[in-house]
Amino acid sequence: MTEILRITTREFWEKAVALGEFRSDDLAAEGFIHCSTPEQLSYVYGKFYQGQSGLVVLRIDPEKLQSPLVWENPHETLRLFPHVYGPIQPAAVVDVVPIEDMISKET
Repeated sequence: MTEILRITTREFWEKAVALGEFRSDDLAAEGFIHCSTPEQLSYVYGKFYQGQSGLVVLRIDPEKLQSPLVWENPHETLRLFPHVYGPIQPAAVVDVVPIEDMISKET
């Protein structure tokens, strides 16, 4: 399984589970949920989430997604990022890991 990742807060994830789907602000604003590969996680964390507390990483199985997954180069970074065009169902999330555990694995 090639997984994709999404950083969020534990509180936001728990609310999403209760609602039956994960919808983010970026889905509402841009029409898709920004995700990353394991190799891109440190970059995304450093650029958008550094210094925030209570963060977790959703480990998502793309084969379990009900919404379309599209690989795109949003900022001409020469890297393709996974974007989920719709909500993420909790069944597609195979694990929820504290961000510190994921970042420390990379170093």
